[in-house]
Amino acid sequence: MSVISAIVPTTRKPGRFDVLVDGDPLATLSLDVIERLGLAVGLQVDGLQDAIAAEAAHLAVYDRALNMLAFRARSASELTRSLVRKGEERADVDRAIDRLREQGLLDDAAFAQAFTRAKVLGANQSRRRVQQELGRKGVARDVSEAAINAVFEAECIDQREVVEAAARKKARSLARLDPVVQRRRLYAFLARRGYDADDIR
Repeated sequence: MSVISAIVPTTRKPGRFDVLVDGDPLATLSLDVIERLGLAVGLQVDGLQDAIAAEAAHLAVYDRALNMLAFRARSASELTRSLVRKGEERADVDRAIDRLREQGLLDDAAFAQAFTRAKVLGANQSRRRVQQELGRKGVARDVSEAAINAVFEAECIDQREVVEAAARKKARSLARLDPVVQRRRLYAFLARRGYDADDIR
């Protein structure tokens, strides 16, 4: 017969508790899960071990996802791929993603807007290049288009001014080169930023 001998705050992560059975660690859970499962010192857990293990596994994936988001913002698809690549069970990943979305901690539209601001205002990239990068990160096309349009409108961004700023900045590093080489390298640089021939002219 397995009986809970203690429920103690874990030293590893605030808001998490180690559930001990007969003095040995059984699982690390959050207080809401402990209350939902009705866990308490003295409770026999033989019939609850599967439910406890499932909740502990989900919570571990959720915590890992939170840590990844704290390191840098990601799209839902990008976060899902990263967690699955790290060996997490898809069901636990999907549940964690849903929970993060419900809590407003994972939002592709907000991510796409922040990404667009950084890439257009910070790196002088074109709309097309930003759209391509967001697509690679798994952001739906309609979401990325809306985000890009919102940023361009809110920041009063003129694509011509962005390409001119990128060209001026790059031209400084090419100043000592032959004019023909300068032009070729500048064209290639702007093309890599996603600008087409009409933009570059």
